[in-house]
Amino acid sequence: MKLILTQEVAGLGAPGDVVEVKDGYGRNYLVPRGAAIRWTRGAEKQVASIRRGRDVREIADLGSAQAAKGRLEGLQVTLPVKAGDSGRLFGSVTGADIVAAVAKAGGPEVDKRRIEIGSPIKTVGAHQVTVRLHPEVAATVSLDVVGA
Repeated sequence: MKLILTQEVAGLGAPGDVVEVKDGYGRNYLVPRGAAIRWTRGAEKQVASIRRGRDVREIADLGSAQAAKGRLEGLQVTLPVKAGDSGRLFGSVTGADIVAAVAKAGGPEVDKRRIEIGSPIKTVGAHQVTVRLHPEVAATVSLDVVGA
């Protein structure tokens, strides 16, 4: 199935990219969530406007992404969560939890879809989380998970 991405999809592409995916993935996941539209000749014309908008935003965002990276990497984020006596969490830390903790610590506003957690965070202690601010800029955030 040929689709045009309208949002950034991890591992697939950026807005305006024309991608070929399996029918079920496109029909059941990407299109209903608004992450892609079906490819047609008319939709192909929209790709140019999507790409132009993306290029303008990326050029403007590169400087602001560098500034946000500096603010994020200098920030010490503490995240209180429910944990057992052995230090094991009840559940795991999600991207939304990290976004809320960064905002509470006084950091810049971050989209939860831009947060890359290597392996699930299920224990208390210090962890490193990557935030992809721009295709060329990634910030590493020090996250201290403490039991509440």
